[in-house]
Amino acid sequence: MVTVPRDVLHRYYRFSLYNSPFDAHDEGCAIDLYPSGKRAPSPVAGEVLDTKQVKAPPKPYAAEHDYLLLVDTGDYVARLLHVNPSVEAGERVAVGDDLGELVRAGFFAPWVPNHVHLGFRERDANPYRAAGSLPVDVGVDVDPLRWDGTGRVVEAGETWARLDRPVHPAPGERFVGIANDAGGGVVDGGLPHYDRGGLLGVGENRPGQPVSVAGTLVGVADGRTVAWDDVTVRANGEPVVGLALCCSRDIAGVKLVGEGIDLAVGESVTVTVDREDSLP
Repeated sequence: MVTVPRDVLHRYYRFSLYNSPFDAHDEGCAIDLYPSGKRAPSPVAGEVLDTKQVKAPPKPYAAEHDYLLLVDTGDYVARLLHVNPSVEAGERVAVGDDLGELVRAGFFAPWVPNHVHLGFRERDANPYRAAGSLPVDVGVDVDPLRWDGTGRVVEAGETWARLDRPVHPAPGERFVGIANDAGGGVVDGGLPHYDRGGLLGVGENRPGQPVSVAGTLVGVADGRTVAWDDVTVRANGEPVVGLALCCSRDIAGVKLVGEGIDLAVGESVTVTVDREDSLP
């Protein structure tokens, strides 16, 4: 397992190990890091091995191409995506150095902000393949915040709406996330629009830990990975694609996502998570 240190994580306002459709995120073998602005500060130090342009899935909101950057850290090969590189093979980079401009790629959904995807491979493995990436851990404690499923819309776009609840207790100072109602840990991931999510902060010492959001059981953790049960998220009774659950350093409010979300700024929202096996 590769741990991303605290000083690296605090260069970004948000991170997630599981909130992505990429296969590497299914078991927490990659982390998405969300920087402020349009440029990507490097989360790793080492020698740039290669930069490679790759064709991205065609999306009306996205660029035609994405990029893969490979950096030899000395211990591992770091794989970075979603950055149009301003560095070349043979250059050395330090943590915080500018890697290039963030790319809005067709690999992620329209409600996902620009970010840096980071994963690690053993140095003797094929670095161009995502399969076989190493599990990633974070070098910070994430504070769990209880949430009762209510809030008022404070930001909204065509495919998302952010609520003002729960409230971050100390913006900028530490990372927080939505608490698991059924026990310890913080829930991470796209619920239920990605197949799996994560339960952070409990490690693998509590196998079979129930995971609950907004008062509803949504799955059981296998280690720290959670295969979501068959649930539907509703906002004021209307189904939405789901909840985008991340670990945030500044704003803690829950984010509702989906095509054509019709929620206006200032609107009060009650979110329910309904189990299909409990519906009449």
